[in-house]
Amino acid sequence: MAGRRIAVIVGHPDPAPERLCRRLARAYAEGAEDAGHAVRVIDIAAMDIPHLRTQADFETGSGQGDVATAQETLAWAEHWLIVHPLWLGAMPALLKAFFEQVCRPGFAFRYRDKGFPEKLMSGRSAHVVVTMGMPAFAYRWFFFAHGLAALKRNILAFIGVKPVRDTLIGMVDRLDEAKVAALLADMRAAGAAAR
Repeated sequence: MAGRRIAVIVGHPDPAPERLCRRLARAYAEGAEDAGHAVRVIDIAAMDIPHLRTQADFETGSGQGDVATAQETLAWAEHWLIVHPLWLGAMPALLKAFFEQVCRPGFAFRYRDKGFPEKLMSGRSAHVVVTMGMPAFAYRWFFFAHGLAALKRNILAFIGVKPVRDTLIGMVDRLDEAKVAALLADMRAAGAAAR
């Protein structure tokens, strides 16, 4: 299999290297690189991401600085890994601000006079990994994984990214080192397979 171009989006706002999200993203990137894939990392904690405040800012502004660099990486990549913690049922606000900035009209989609917008990110796939304090099955079946569903349907599908796989990792505060090691091995294997 020819190597793929992969963007790893580290969606944890805390830059502390011991965060599980960061360790999972590193393991995936290492597995991908060891298997011959090209990897670029987008770390939202290291970016200057302004919050959008008006519709006009969203529709007429363009990515600048860190946002423009991230857009270049997303356009380059064939596959995206997105790793983030669950905060108040959804992605952290900084990650949402990131997607609002990079998924602008003219880059991620294009308005049409009639019908649905044109999806400019078609041809890309993604894998979303979400860590959480609650049991993963409770989030998926009791809360219907509403934050994950919003990311998959309202952002990724809207701009053409599909298929989108997901991995939910629950009870992170109770994981022992053996379980963490198994999760990291799983992520290395996912990176090697570019999935």
